[in-house]
Amino acid sequence: MEKDNKKIKFSIIIPVFNEEDNVAVLHQEIIEVMKDFSDSFEIIFVNDGSEDETLNNLRALSPVKIINFRKRFGQTQALDAGIKNASGEYLITMDGDLQNDPQEIPNLYNKLVESNLDVVSGWRKNRKDKFFKKISSRAMCRLRRFMINDKVHDSGCTLKIYKKECFKNINLYGEMHRFIPALLKIKGFKIGEIEVNHRYRTSGKTKYNWRRGVKGLLDLFSVWFWYKYSNRPLHFFGGFGLLLIFFSFISASIAFYQKIFQGQSLSDTVITELSMFSFFVGSLFFVFGLISDILIKIYFSSTKDNSYNIKEFIENEEQKNEDINA
Repeated sequence: MEKDNKKIKFSIIIPVFNEEDNVAVLHQEIIEVMKDFSDSFEIIFVNDGSEDETLNNLRALSPVKIINFRKRFGQTQALDAGIKNASGEYLITMDGDLQNDPQEIPNLYNKLVESNLDVVSGWRKNRKDKFFKKISSRAMCRLRRFMINDKVHDSGCTLKIYKKECFKNINLYGEMHRFIPALLKIKGFKIGEIEVNHRYRTSGKTKYNWRRGVKGLLDLFSVWFWYKYSNRPLHFFGGFGLLLIFFSFISASIAFYQKIFQGQSLSDTVITELSMFSFFVGSLFFVFGLISDILIKIYFSSTKDNSYNIKEFIENEEQKNEDINA
C-alpha cells in the first residue's frame, strides 16, 4: 500500500457485516493480486455494525483502513462511506463473503482502459447462489432493464470498478447500490461489463432476504422516475393530470347530452360523479406537478448536483488565432 504522501491509484472498498471467517482470507487474496498488479493501492473495509468478531479480525490486518459504523446501516450506506473516504483514482467495490474473486480486478481495469469507459460492472453469468436468490435476482434484473435499460446484465454484482469522478455529486441511500450503473448512466457516464468468476459461499450466511427485495423494488421505481423525469416532473404529473381533466370533460359532455337530449336523470348514472372526481384528481396532479417542478429547481440550485455532466473543456487556442488572422 502506498504511503499517505503519494497518490493512490486503486481503492478497494469492501462493506462487511458478520464476515468474521472471511475478512482475513479476502484481505490476503487482495494483497496477492495487487502486489503483482500495482504497488499503489489501499484496502478499505467498512464494518456495517457486525455483531461477531469481524471488527477484531479486521484490526489484526495490515495494511488496511477500517471504517466502523456505530450500528448496521446497510450495504448501500457502507459503500457510500467507503467511496467518500477513498483516496484512489479508481474505485473497486466487492462483497466481503469471498464470492467475488479478487483475481478479476486486473480484468476489470484493463476493460475500463481499453474500452475508454467510466464504469465496468462484473457479470456473474454462472452464479453460485441458492435457487431462490438466483430466481429473484433474475426477475429484478429483467424488470430493471425494462424500466431503465442500463445495458447491464447483472447490476446487483458488487464487483465493479469506477473512475472516482463518477461519484462527484452522487449520494447513495436505501438499496441504491444495485442501481449505481443506472444512476451513472443518467449522468452520462459510459458503462461496460465483463463476465467474472463467481464462487460458492463457504462460510457465513447470506444477508439477502425478501425485505431487501421489497426495498430494492421501491428504489427501482425511484431511479426510474429520476431517470425519466428528474428535469421535468411537470411532464409526468401534469400530463397525467391533464389527461384526467380531459376525461372529465368528455364524461361531463356525455352526462349533459343524456340530461338535455334524452331526458335521463343524472341520479341514475355515475357519470356525473366520475366527471367531478376526474376533474379534481386531475387538477391535484397538475398542481403537484407544478410544485415538483419548483422543488426540482430548488434542488439543483441549492446543491452541487446539476441536471447535466461536463466531461471536459476543450479550447483550441492556436486554431482560434488562425481563424482571426484569416
